[in-house]
Amino acid sequence: MGKNYYGFVSGLPLSLKKKDAIWVIIDHLTKSSHFIPVRMDFSLDRLAELYVSKIVRLHGLPLSIISDRDPRTAFHPQPDGQSECVIQVLEDMLWCSVLEFEGNWEKYLPLIEFAYNNSY
Repeated sequence: MGKNYYGFVSGLPLSLKKKDAIWVIIDHLTKSSHFIPVRMDFSLDRLAELYVSKIVRLHGLPLSIISDRDPRTAFHPQPDGQSECVIQVLEDMLWCSVLEFEGNWEKYLPLIEFAYNNSY
């Protein structure tokens, strides 16, 4: 695997499993996206465990990991364009799923991920 881009979609209604955000990880090589339900108060250790169990097991260790925020611009963060696009589409798809599936967004997140990754 080459590079990974990541970002978060936050401010979601609390799911039945008590998640309130989605961690968006994009494999730069394959352009595939992974949507992992998380809590905004997860520790870095918990996020690392999720990364290994959900991403490394599928793609192996990346050569580099790139945040959706450039650390060189700490006072003027700039989202990565690809992450920004994926997150916007994900938010639109989530809005539809919240309306259609009565707010249980976490249950249908794997289907949203499948639909997104097979839409191009």
